[in-house]
Amino acid sequence: MLDTEVKLIYERPHGFTDVTTHYCPGCTHGVAHRLIAEVLEEMGELDNTIGVAPVGCSVFAYNYFDFDFVEAAHGRAPAMATGIKRTLPNKTVFTYQGDGDLASMGMGEIVAAAARGEQITVFFINNTNYGMTGGQMAPTTLPGQKTSSSPLGRDVETQGYPIRTAELISSLDGASYVVRRSLHDARNIRNAKKAIRTAFEVQKRGLGFSFIELLSTCPTNWGLTPVKAREWLKEYMIPQYPIADFKVSSAIEEMVKGG
Repeated sequence: MLDTEVKLIYERPHGFTDVTTHYCPGCTHGVAHRLIAEVLEEMGELDNTIGVAPVGCSVFAYNYFDFDFVEAAHGRAPAMATGIKRTLPNKTVFTYQGDGDLASMGMGEIVAAAARGEQITVFFINNTNYGMTGGQMAPTTLPGQKTSSSPLGRDVETQGYPIRTAELISSLDGASYVVRRSLHDARNIRNAKKAIRTAFEVQKRGLGFSFIELLSTCPTNWGLTPVKAREWLKEYMIPQYPIADFKVSSAIEEMVKGG
């Protein structure tokens, strides 16, 4: 029985290819990938899904997901996803974007897509830095946080305050489902999976634009061990970026109640 339980826990989801990822030890991109793959498999949507990833640590996501995937220019994933969804409206289409990509290079793109109420799902990985290019300060970097481009810590007087992206997106009329979850422990990971399932159901039922922000770790650029990075996320990131449902339309509330 124990062998069966272990196999169930570690079995590779059908939505994954048999390829080892390039992510650093302790990085929670892998956790996010698995949750997305598991949900799509459980929904029977693997053969009907198209993912879009731009530049960033997720640049090679198409190597890891075993369904259709395309690459977009830096920050432009929402625009590409919009074109795909409008052309192929019966497909499940999502973007997978980091904070340097979505909240900086692509801020105009994501705001415009949300304002239009595009029928796509957006996964926003927030690890407070530009992970792929050396850990530079991002729009989400915390006040006082040291990065390779803010070695003395982020000074809000000269560099501004962090952007709370989920809160910003939730203020747009076109957005229907906007939530923030975290990937730092088992309970929060389970809650993140539930939100991911809801977001895909929102799209499948044509209920509007959905946006899932996932608080994530970057042990390498933070200069911490994987364990310490998760503790740092809990202690410092969550107070700045509270875990919450920021916008859930009435139609989605009814959907959730009805199962």
